[in-house]
Amino acid sequence: MRQHTSKRGGFAIGVDHGTNSVRALVVDTADGAEVASCVYDYPSGEAGILLDPNDPHLARQNPADYIEGFLRSVDGVVKATKRHKGFGPERVVGIGVDTTGSTPIPVDRRGMPLALKPAFRKNLAAHAWLWKDHTSHAEAAEITDKARRNRDDYLAKCGGVYSSEWYWSKILHCKRTSPKVFDAAYSWVELADFVPAYITGNLDPNTLPRGICAAGHKAMYHEQWGGLPSRRFLRRLDPDLANVAEHYAKPALTADQKAGALTAEIAKKIGLPPGVAVGVGAFDAHMGAVGAGIKPGTLVKIIGTSTCDMMVAPMDDSLPDIPGLCGIVPGSVIPGMYGLEAGQSAVGDIFNWFVKYLAPARYTTKGDPHVNLTRDAERLQPGQSGLLALDWNNGNRTILVDPLLSGLLIGQTLHTTAPEIYRALVEATAFGALTIINRFEQYGVKVKEVVNCGGIAEKNPFVMQIYADVCNRPMKISRSAQTCALGAAIFGAVAGGAFRTTKQAQTKMTGVKPKVYRPRKAAANVYAELYRLYQMLHNAFGTADLQGALDHVMKDLIAIRNRTGRVSRCN
Repeated sequence: MRQHTSKRGGFAIGVDHGTNSVRALVVDTADGAEVASCVYDYPSGEAGILLDPNDPHLARQNPADYIEGFLRSVDGVVKATKRHKGFGPERVVGIGVDTTGSTPIPVDRRGMPLALKPAFRKNLAAHAWLWKDHTSHAEAAEITDKARRNRDDYLAKCGGVYSSEWYWSKILHCKRTSPKVFDAAYSWVELADFVPAYITGNLDPNTLPRGICAAGHKAMYHEQWGGLPSRRFLRRLDPDLANVAEHYAKPALTADQKAGALTAEIAKKIGLPPGVAVGVGAFDAHMGAVGAGIKPGTLVKIIGTSTCDMMVAPMDDSLPDIPGLCGIVPGSVIPGMYGLEAGQSAVGDIFNWFVKYLAPARYTTKGDPHVNLTRDAERLQPGQSGLLALDWNNGNRTILVDPLLSGLLIGQTLHTTAPEIYRALVEATAFGALTIINRFEQYGVKVKEVVNCGGIAEKNPFVMQIYADVCNRPMKISRSAQTCALGAAIFGAVAGGAFRTTKQAQTKMTGVKPKVYRPRKAAANVYAELYRLYQMLHNAFGTADLQGALDHVMKDLIAIRNRTGRVSRCN
């Protein structure tokens, strides 16, 4: 826990509801110094996720964990901060909340999650539908098909393809597979909207503030067509979906707006005075981008179990609709700017999968297996293994937007070692990252710098160097190791009146580390060859050219391997 002696000023609290835990962070608004943090791990399921052994696409969460996580993490961080000179609970100016998403929750008329009722406690459909739940892939394809034939181009602002990770596809799948839950739900509320509503006592689904971040990127909300998709379109999907839209408050709000004030009941439980301002909620990646100092021309990569790649652009820019993105939404990242979202469905999850299921015992029985594999993998030269992988182990979020795609490893032989595969998987995620950069620039959104954040960026120089070499551009690291929570704290500070604008708060509270990973010319040249082969596979999937692409890739991989030489094998 970092210790800091505060200057005169206020403090803000950022609460980050991640995939496996909740983190609360106290930040000094004077300079962004992170005073203390507290983490609460979700107790339900496997690392906080409710799974179904018969359906690998299912991933739900217990809403009770969200409530307890907020109370325990904020109470813990307030108690820890009380030991620091200059802090007092009365000096907390605001609270900001970020969460995973799209993670919609079926709620009753009072806005309480159905899963908290005894009748639904064991029904997975009544719990929160986590962002990584892909059970609604068929519904997503149906929404895509019908939206493409609708006169209002609802998909234009979300990349042209609707995803199984998103709001409407999950709700429609619930209607078809768990009608009892659907019928009992008065409305569906995103986790990012539920937490601020719960702690401010405004849970009525008809009035609780809905954030533009979740609404615009996941629910096809846009002012161009008056908010959510028309009742006529929703009825074409299912007549009852129109009822869901009727209980959705509008207009959707930016995260710098005040969602309400902390209730006396909640305030007592977390050691704060009642009435503290609470900002409108948003997704973790979007607030993380703000915590990393995002501005026009800056691509922020939030690298964790998956990645989200965020950019912003001025509202007076004439932006085209960019195929394959997860949305172009006014105000979803920084109020007054377009927020652009892309990402990869699995990055850290890929590395963890390999360690958990395939890595030999010599790497897993003593010490950190990732450290052990990295030690041998970084001895290899680019191209030396003759391997090439695709990073689609949990589907493809951008550009192809297909949750049913799977990973691929080419070039493996009986001599292939675990570190070689591990390195190939890291390289695959870097190739996916470069594909996203190229898509932005192809449509006129110039990437002038890349700022990385998240646990992998913070702790793994090996991965960051490969990203620099593959993308052939410097990789910067956010000054904060907790950018999502920091971004939430920034919005809490703005909602609480400590700053007039998000930009003003960023200037005081964000920065980057001195260390910059720069591309190495020789490695970048080899990776340029390998990336050409990656692109060939990427573009050939789903076409008649796949076999020809595979043959071509195998031939070139052998040539690259023979040229780079197998100088130092790891046996």
